[in-house]
Amino acid sequence: MLTKIAVLVSGGGTNLQALIDAQKSGIIKSGQIVLVVSNVGGAYALERAKNAGIEALTLRNRDLGGQEGFERALQEALEAHSVELIILAGFMSILSGDFTSRWPERIINVHPALIPSFCGKGFYGLKVHEAALSYGVKVTGATVHFVNEVPDGGRIIDQKAVYVKEGDTPEVLQRRVMEEAEWVILPRAAEKVSKEIMEGKA
Repeated sequence: MLTKIAVLVSGGGTNLQALIDAQKSGIIKSGQIVLVVSNVGGAYALERAKNAGIEALTLRNRDLGGQEGFERALQEALEAHSVELIILAGFMSILSGDFTSRWPERIINVHPALIPSFCGKGFYGLKVHEAALSYGVKVTGATVHFVNEVPDGGRIIDQKAVYVKEGDTPEVLQRRVMEEAEWVILPRAAEKVSKEIMEGKA
C-alpha cells in the first residue's frame, strides 16, 4: 500500500506542483498525495490540486475559532483520508506542539536555507533570503526536515547547497533556491520517508 500524503499550503503552490510532477514522473513512487489543505481561501495551490485530480480543502483559522479549531478540523480531515505523512509546502502557519506531538516524524517541511542558518521563528519566505544576502554568505540552499514543536528544529532529512551570485536580489535568490534545491530535495525526501513508512521502518 502506498503511503497516503497530505500537503499543507498557503500560497501559489510551486512546491506542491514539484511534488505532483515528481509523482507523475515516478520520483515519488512509494507515496500518493490524497489531500491538499490550504489555510488561505483562494490560494492558487488549490487550483493546482484540482487540476491534478487531488481533493482540496480550505480550513481558515478565523472560520474555526482560532488555531485550536483549525488543528482539530485538520486532524479530522487527515484521519478521514487515512493520511500517514504530512508535507508542509509553503505553509505559512506554525503548528502547535500539541499537534506535532501526535505526528512524530510524520510531518516534513522544506525551509529555504541551510539549517541551522537563517531559520527558526520569523525566518520565512523572502525574509530568509534577505537575511542571507545582508549577512553576505556565498552559499545558501534548502533543507527538508521533520517538524516538531520547535520552528525548524526537527531532524534534517536532506539538504542541497546553492551558490549566491553577485548582484542577487532576494527575489532572484529565492527563485534559484526553489529551482535548484527545494524542487529537487522535497520530492526526494517525500519518497524516502514514504518508502520507510510503507516498509514499516518509520
